[in-house]
Order: sequence, then structure tokens, then C-alpha cells
Amino acid sequence: MAENNNLITNFFQILSKIKEREIKAVIFSFLFVVVLMTAYYILRPVRDAMASDWTDAEVSLLWTLNFFISAGIVALYGAAVSKFRFRLLVPTMYGIFALSFVIFYFLGSISEDRILIDKAFYVWVSVFSLFHISIFWSFMSELFTKEQSGRLFGIIAAGASIGGLIGPSITAFFSVSLGIDSLMLIGSMMLLIPIPIIFYLQLLKTTDLNNGTSDLPPTNQPIGGNPIAGFKMLFSNPYLISIALFIFLYTGISSFVYFELKNLLSNLSRPERTMIWAQMDLAVNVLSISMGLFITGRIVSRFGMSVTIALVPVIVCIGLLVLAISPLLGVVMILQIVRRAGNYGVTRPAREMLFTLVDRETRFKAKPVIDIVAYRGSDMLMAWLFTGLTQGLGLGLAAVAAIGAGIAALWSLVGIYLGRWFERENYDQDSIIFNNNV
Repeated sequence: MAENNNLITNFFQILSKIKEREIKAVIFSFLFVVVLMTAYYILRPVRDAMASDWTDAEVSLLWTLNFFISAGIVALYGAAVSKFRFRLLVPTMYGIFALSFVIFYFLGSISEDRILIDKAFYVWVSVFSLFHISIFWSFMSELFTKEQSGRLFGIIAAGASIGGLIGPSITAFFSVSLGIDSLMLIGSMMLLIPIPIIFYLQLLKTTDLNNGTSDLPPTNQPIGGNPIAGFKMLFSNPYLISIALFIFLYTGISSFVYFELKNLLSNLSRPERTMIWAQMDLAVNVLSISMGLFITGRIVSRFGMSVTIALVPVIVCIGLLVLAISPLLGVVMILQIVRRAGNYGVTRPAREMLFTLVDRETRFKAKPVIDIVAYRGSDMLMAWLFTGLTQGLGLGLAAVAAIGAGIAALWSLVGIYLGRWFERENYDQDSIIFNNNV
């Protein structure tokens, strides 16, 4: 048994400068996100395959609804953060999402007209896609310190990519034989698995990590404060505004590439499209696993946060310029894979490190506003911009890619600015950290 423990310790120490007392917390955080992302990636191709049945205008309308619904859900979540006992907050959220997909399963099995249910499912999975991972990373930034995050978040983020391998594999192999309704049920059941892991990690925070400092509120009490404080925090602090702008620009690039793929795949059947989206997910996650395990922590340690967080935006900018010159389906697919793999393997863990500088209320109130409302706001605006450029002005793929390259260049500059702020040795912590009286 001791020999096995030594093997595990040596393995993790090869990946990063991990300390022995951190290993349990890293392993269970890793398993947490593996299961979480497996559930999501079972559902994601089902959602994306539906979109090719609808016009750009219809999808843009759904993204608009998604923005307003997401903003409302974040406000409700802010109220839950204020009133729920903190210890129960995160597991309760995952339980609610699990129940919601069971409801969609039964609605789909009894309905003859699936159009409205499909569109509702499309919007709800889009809400879930940001909410579940935002809560996870809020929990991680609560569990680990700033110093630990630089060493460990890349490894933990690799678990998301492993889940991104398992989930699409299930969908790719069983979407035709089982049907999409059964995939909804499988995904919902998997969301219950992380609940006991959450409680164990809360225990490890104080017993192994020794991060249960006395200045934090007790976990058996609500965070309290104003339910809409997250919105006020965002717009009153330039650090949080910069993070929101970074995500806003990232989402703009994502929207452009997504719409092009949606249109290029429209002639295929829904099961075929589902399989292709799942296969791209597999490719993305194979690449991002190696980045998270072996690259991200080393880039942060050697080159600093500025290079780490701006690296993928620069690569995407170059890729869009290539696409403007050679507007081919294969180039779009490669760009999609590189963009998403770079985000999951490098950019996402890097930007989640930014939230280790803020307090608990900011992590659980302002962070969802940034991760979800700012993200979906960009979705909405960029979807209509894309629709206007293609259906309104009649621009082709090359012209749209050139516009996207300009957005990616601005995204890179914001990343460099954020990285420098994070690394500034003599900044005033009080200018970033909020208290619970906001």
C-alpha cells in the first residue's frame, strides 16, 4: 500500500511541484471535474446537432433568450449564495441540474412535437454549460491558495479534458443505438456522483491543505450579503471588468467559429452531425490533456501569467488570418480544435487563477456574473453580428475570419494586461479584494 502511495506521489511530482499533503485534494478535485465534464460532454453534441436544423436568425434568437435566462439564473443563484448554508450550496446546485435533465428526458419521451422541447433543451444546456464549470472553479479557488493554484490548476483542468474524452465517446458510439433521450438520462445521473466528493474536499481543505483560515466565515452559515452584489462588484472594480472583457472577447471568437461550422455541417443528418461534433470534442480533449498535465504549470512558472494567458489568443489570431487566406472546412475544424484545446488546457486554468486574489463572496457572486452573464452577453451580440455580416451584408468565410482576427488581437492585449496585473508584486490588495458589505 505504501509502495502504491509512493508511485502516486512520484507521478504527481513529475507533473508539477506538488506537495504530499496536497495529493488527496488534487486527486479528488481531478475526479470531480472528470465526472462533471463527462456528463456535460454527453449532452453537448446532442445540443449542437440540433442547431443545424435552424437558421442563423433562429439560433441568434435562442442565444438572445439564453442571455436573459442566464442573467435571471445568476440573480437567483446570488440569492441562494446569500441564504444557503455555504457547505450545502455547491452540491445543491448540481442536484438541481440533475433533476432538470430527468425532466427533459420524460418530456421528450411523451411529446409528439419536439421543436419547442428541443429549443428549450438547447437553451438549458447552454445555461448549464457555463454554470456548472463556473461553480466548480469557484469551489477550486476557495479550496486552494494563489500559490497552490499556479502549480495545481493545470493538472486539475486536465481532468476536464479526460471527461471531455469519455463523454463524447459515449455519445459518438451510442447516439444512434440508444437515442438522444437516453443520453439525457445518462448525463443527469452522472451529475449526482460529485456530491459526496464535494463534502470530502471541504474536509480536506482544513485537514490536509490547512487552508481553513480563521478569517473566513464558517461553512455551516450562508455567505450573506446582497443577492445582486455580484453585479455591483463587477462594475465597480477594474480588475473584474478586465476579466469580463477577456471572456467577452474569447466568446466572440468562439461564436464566429461555431456559426461557420454549424452552416458547413447543415447538409448532414442529425446523427451524423452529432458524431462529428463528438469526434471534434475527442480531438480537443486529447490535445488539452497533455497541455494541462505537462505544459501549463511549467509555462506559468517559467514565463509568468502574461505569456500564459495571452498565448492562445495570439495563436487564434494567427489561425484566423490563415483562415482568411484559405477559407476551407478543414481549416475551420483545425482552428476549432486548437482554440478549444488551448482554452481548456492553458487559458482556462490561467484565468481561474485570477480569482484566487478575491474573497469568498466575490468568487461565488461576481464570478458567475462574469462567467455566465458576460459570456452569454457576448454570445448574443456576436451571434447577431455574425448574422448581420453573413445574411445582411453577404460576407463570406474569409471576410468574417479577417474580422475575427482583429477581435483576437484585442483579446491578446487584454490577456497581457491581466497577466501583468496578477503578477504585480506591490499592488494594493485592498483595491481587488472586496468585503461582504458591498
